[in-house]
Amino acid sequence: MKYLFPLSLLLWLSLTGCTTDYQGVPAFTDTKQWQAIIVTPAGSTEPQHYDAVKKEFVPKTQAGQPKKLDFLPYLGNEGFIPSTLVDSVKGRPAAPLPVLVLSNQLKQGTVLEILPMGVLVLERNGELYHLIVAIPARPSEQTISAHNYMDFSGRYPAVKTILQNWYLNVDRQQPTRLMGWKDEAFAEKLIQQWIQ
Repeated sequence: MKYLFPLSLLLWLSLTGCTTDYQGVPAFTDTKQWQAIIVTPAGSTEPQHYDAVKKEFVPKTQAGQPKKLDFLPYLGNEGFIPSTLVDSVKGRPAAPLPVLVLSNQLKQGTVLEILPMGVLVLERNGELYHLIVAIPARPSEQTISAHNYMDFSGRYPAVKTILQNWYLNVDRQQPTRLMGWKDEAFAEKLIQQWIQ
């Protein structure tokens, strides 16, 4: 009985002090497969981001309040490629390279292997914004069956149109222009460029 309190205290300390450093997760696995961290699950209307200092997921804010989309919910699982940081030319803090994983809804904090299909290139406030569009690497988790950008474009042209229209219209406060699409080779170079 005398050890009950110290053991429960030790258990509590180990649980409360245990946070995952998602930014520190490797960008690729031992088998050289790219990885993604899911931040905002598909179907959500509440954008989130990962605070690397606090090591937790927090709501994006607008005018000091948690932001809520006044639009359709997320069409895929939005997140980032771990161990990457993209410099901002406008003086904003560096942020991880964003990714959109097209699949069934995944839980926040899911780490999964992905296959980049391409890059949606947008311009926001005079700055280029690159969004890696990917599918899960595991076939059992895929809802879209494609092997590369050409295959994705040929089989799912409507998906590309839907995605670009969603990102062009989701935030009326932030004027956005479509700059085009790039292939999976460009996606891989982009990831390599921003690995820390």
